[in-house]
Amino acid sequence: MTALDATHAPELRSWVESANAPDSDFPIQNLPFGVFRFRGDHAQRIGIAIGDRILDLSQCAERGLLDGMSGEVPVACQAETLNALMALGREAARALRLRVSELLRSDASSAVRSRVETALVPAGEVDLVLPARIGDYTDFYASIEHATNVGSMFRPDNPLLPNYKWVPIGYHGRASSIVVSGTDVRRPRGQTRDGDAPPIFGPTRRLDYELEVGAFVAQGNRQGEPIAIDDAERHVFGLCIVNDWSARDIQTWEYQPLGPFLAKNFATSISPWVVTLDALAPYRVPARARPPDDPAPLPHLATASNARSGGFDITLEVFLATARMRDQRLSPVRLSEGNFSGMYWTIAQLVAHHTSNGCNLESGDLLASGTVSGSTKESRGCLLERTWRGTEPLQLPSGETRTFLEDGDEVVMRAHCKRDEGPRIGFGECRGRVLPALGAR
Repeated sequence: MTALDATHAPELRSWVESANAPDSDFPIQNLPFGVFRFRGDHAQRIGIAIGDRILDLSQCAERGLLDGMSGEVPVACQAETLNALMALGREAARALRLRVSELLRSDASSAVRSRVETALVPAGEVDLVLPARIGDYTDFYASIEHATNVGSMFRPDNPLLPNYKWVPIGYHGRASSIVVSGTDVRRPRGQTRDGDAPPIFGPTRRLDYELEVGAFVAQGNRQGEPIAIDDAERHVFGLCIVNDWSARDIQTWEYQPLGPFLAKNFATSISPWVVTLDALAPYRVPARARPPDDPAPLPHLATASNARSGGFDITLEVFLATARMRDQRLSPVRLSEGNFSGMYWTIAQLVAHHTSNGCNLESGDLLASGTVSGSTKESRGCLLERTWRGTEPLQLPSGETRTFLEDGDEVVMRAHCKRDEGPRIGFGECRGRVLPALGAR
């Protein structure tokens, strides 16, 4: 687990004044990584968010601000994606984070400030893009509340299948349809079936969001060589927000016997900023305690350090703005608020399990947690649960109701960490608006 250092000091302030605002997602204690491009320019650049600015790491490297670091780090900072930096491993990212913290802290010399200032870009003047070239994407099912709720809708007497408490359940998603926050998502078409009638093909009528947390792989592993759970977090670069859009009626018809396919692979949205595990170190919590009658994880998924601090205290929120709400200038309404600390399986366990058969992860691969849900209605992380399969419609401030998403609806997901003795750090937003299906009027 990451030890605290000077970059985590609660009293630390930046000479970039916007970073010191209490409601900023990006104080100097955060320093998340992302990729951006200037409008009208196709070239992509790696940056670090600080307040309402982005520090252009390519310019930092060109101007000697990264001198003295490993020669591979400045080169990786001039790439067009984070993959090369991720491949250097957690130690390299930690050293870079420390250097950037020194450059941006309020006691930096005027000479340093003048050199760094010209490498700062207003966030509102650039476009954020996918932070990495994502070669593979795996989505898990790590919230026991989500699994229990969904299972009870279809198997009231036996909501959890026998393997759930023994093995992290996941499926191989589609990397090519992962999009960055702000990208519109088109309503998919597919086969659905109503009762005993023959299936039909057409637009989904039960489009849903899924509130998740994603983990980007840092250094990978060789094929045939599993990652031990004690080493698992060394292979995780950082976390982001994930919205795994889902067509529930298509999913119901197709998921047996092999699991999700066309109901999931049409789009997955992610937030553009990757918050490193180093930044999250002050917000570590114990892994979820299991009841005495639950089985203990098998040895390859169990370690004392994971039990002691394998969880993350991350507050997650979902907001909805319909087309009518936007026309009426109504603020997005919050549909749910949950916390990532309640997951049944930790990030380290997901990595260890994924590689336990010798599967090779690669830098930039994305592992998602599955829907994050809690024990209350307000903490359920998707509309399937929030409206209990459409039987409990949500009342919106515009006078509308929702059971599932309609065309024109915009889903906004946010996440942050906060402790009384430290700053608030955020993940930015994961935002997407629903477009009509092709051919629909």
